[in-house]
Amino acid sequence: MANRTMGAANVALDSANSHNQVAHTDANRRPLWRDGFLWLTLCFSLFAVAPFLQPGYFWSANDARHHIYFLFEFNRLWQDGVWWPRWSPDFTFGYGYPFFNIYGPFSHFVAELLLYYGKLSYTGAIKSVFGLSILGSATAMYAYMRTWTGRQAALCAALVYVYAPYHLLNLYVRANLAESMAFVWLPLALWAVRQCILQPSYAAIAGLAVSVAGLLLTSQLVTLLFLPLLGVYFLVLLVQYGTPDGTQDLMLPVWVRFGAWARRALAPALGMAAAMGLSCIFWLPMVLEYGDVRVDQWYDGRYDFRGNFVYFFQLFSPQWGFGISKQGPDDTIGFQLGAVPLILAAVAFILLWRRLPKIRWELACFGLAGATTAILALQIAAPLWDAPLISAILRSAQFPWRWFTIATLCLSILAGMIAHPLLMLNQVRNRLTPQLLALVAVIVLGSYPLLHIEVSEPVEGPIGLPALMRFQRSSDEMTGSTRWVKEVPMWGPIAQSYIDEERAHPDSPVAPIRSMVDYDDDLMDYTPGTGFVVDSVAHNSVMEEVWYFSGQADRRIIFNQFYYPGWTAYLLDGEHGARIRTLEIIPEETGTLGRMTVPVPQGEGYVLLRFEDTPPRTMGKIVSALTAFLLILAGLWSSFFSR
Repeated sequence: MANRTMGAANVALDSANSHNQVAHTDANRRPLWRDGFLWLTLCFSLFAVAPFLQPGYFWSANDARHHIYFLFEFNRLWQDGVWWPRWSPDFTFGYGYPFFNIYGPFSHFVAELLLYYGKLSYTGAIKSVFGLSILGSATAMYAYMRTWTGRQAALCAALVYVYAPYHLLNLYVRANLAESMAFVWLPLALWAVRQCILQPSYAAIAGLAVSVAGLLLTSQLVTLLFLPLLGVYFLVLLVQYGTPDGTQDLMLPVWVRFGAWARRALAPALGMAAAMGLSCIFWLPMVLEYGDVRVDQWYDGRYDFRGNFVYFFQLFSPQWGFGISKQGPDDTIGFQLGAVPLILAAVAFILLWRRLPKIRWELACFGLAGATTAILALQIAAPLWDAPLISAILRSAQFPWRWFTIATLCLSILAGMIAHPLLMLNQVRNRLTPQLLALVAVIVLGSYPLLHIEVSEPVEGPIGLPALMRFQRSSDEMTGSTRWVKEVPMWGPIAQSYIDEERAHPDSPVAPIRSMVDYDDDLMDYTPGTGFVVDSVAHNSVMEEVWYFSGQADRRIIFNQFYYPGWTAYLLDGEHGARIRTLEIIPEETGTLGRMTVPVPQGEGYVLLRFEDTPPRTMGKIVSALTAFLLILAGLWSSFFSR
C-alpha cells in the first residue's frame, strides 16, 4: 500500500515537473516578438480580419452606426483642442450629452489616431480598430497561455478565442467596438496576475496595472463582469503557489501560511492600485457624476433584461443571423458557444484533471466560471436577476447574454489545453506537428461559415450632422439626457437647422451651428430701458462667448444645451477679456428640457460659457498623471538595478 501511494505521488510530481518544464523552457526562452508560433497565430487570425477589408461598411449591424458617430463627435472635440473629450455637443438632437464622461473612450481614442494622423476615413478607422482588436486578442491569449502551457496550447487557445462564436457575434453582428477591444485586455490581466504571484517583478506589476486600467478605459461594463473572475483566480493562485516552498501543504502553521500569502499578495495589490490610479481620470468622475445623468431610458423597453435571456438550446444551435435580438426562442441572432470550443474544452478538462494535479485548481476555476456565467445568461437563471444583493451585480451586464464574454474567455483557455504537450501524441514540443495542424484546421473551419458581414449603404445619408440627427430620430439612440431633463426631446431646433441647411445646399457639407444661444426668444429688442440683445462673438463645441445688452436686471440668456456639472459662466472685462467673476447657471425651471440659463447684470457686457473640469475630473487627471510618473520612475529604477 505504501509503495502504491509513493508511486502515485511520484506520478503527480512528475506531471507537475513536466508542466513547469514546459512553462519555463518552452515559453520564456525567447522574446514574444521572435516567437514564430505567435506570427503563425496572427496569420491564422487573418481569416477573421478579412471581412473588414472588403469595400463598404456594415451600416446595418447593431452598433456600427453608433461608433461612426461616437468617432465623429470625438473628432469634433479634438479639432477644438479637447484631447480628453467628455461632452458630446451634437447628441440628443444638439442639446448635448456627457457621453465620454460615462463611456470608456479608449477604442475611439485609437480610432481617432487613425483618423487624425493616419488620414483614414471614419469607416476605415472603425474597421481598422475592429481588425486590430482581433489581432490584439489573439496576441494577448497566446502570450498568457505560452507562459502557462507552452506554445502549442497557446496557439490553439488564441485561435479558439478569436473564432469563438460570441466573439464573432460582437464583431460582425453587434459591431460593438468597446466590447470587442475589451477581449484584448482580459487575457493580459490573467497573465499579469499569474506572473505577480509566481514571479513577482516590476514588469508583472506594471502589466497588471496597464491591462486592468486599459480594460476600465475601454469598457467599464466588461470590467464589472471580469473582476469577480480575476479575484477568484488571484485567490486560487495565492493558495496554490503562495506557501514558502511553493507547495500546497495546508498543514503548515497558520502564521506561516498567511505570512507567505501576504507577501505573495503584495505584487498583485500594487498592480491593482496602480491600475485604479492610471484609470482614475475616467472612473472617478464617472462614479461621482453618474447620478447627474438619466439612465432609466437604458434599462426599460427593449433594454429590459427580462426580455433578453437565452434559452438552453441556443447554446448549441447553429442559428446565425443579423439584425436586432428579439424576445423568445425564435430569436434569429446566434448565441451559440460553439461545438468545437465546447468539445475541445470538455475533453481537455477531463484528460488533464488527473494527469496534471499541479494546475487542477486553475482548471476548476475556469471550468466553474465558464459554466456559471453561461448559466447566468439562461432563462432558468431569471429568478437570480431579481434576488437581493446578487441582482445588482448581474444587472450590471444590462443584457444577460453579455455574461458570455466571460464564458468565452474561460472556454478558450480550457479548449487550448487540448494541445498541452502531455496530450499531444508524439510529445514533440515547439514544433508544428500534424496533430497541431489538424486542431488548427478544426478550430478555424468550425467557425468559417460565420466569417462575414452585411455591407450596406447608410440610410441616413453621408456621414455628417444631418445624418446624425436623422439617425437619432429614427433609432431613438444617442438621445441620453441629464437629470435636469424632465422629458427626453424627440427633436430640436438645432437638428432642424441642420436638415434645413442640407436642403438649401445639398452639395456642401453642413457646418456646426455658430451659436448655442436660443434665438427663438426675443433677443433683438433695442427698446430703451427694457430691451434685451444677445450676439455670439466666439463659439466652438464646448465654449461660447456672447455680447449682451440688457435694459433690465432680471434677464437671462438661454443656451440650447442641457445643464451638466462642468458648464461654467463668466462675466468678462470686454471682448475676450479677463474674467471678472463667475455667473450662476440655472437649469431652466419652465418646460421639460433643463437647458442652461445665465442671469446677466443690467447693462452691456460679455459672457463666456465653458465646459470645464469639475473637482473629480481634476483630481482624476492628477492621480492618473502621478501614477504614470511613478510607474515610469519605478521602471527606470528597476532597469538600472537589474543591469
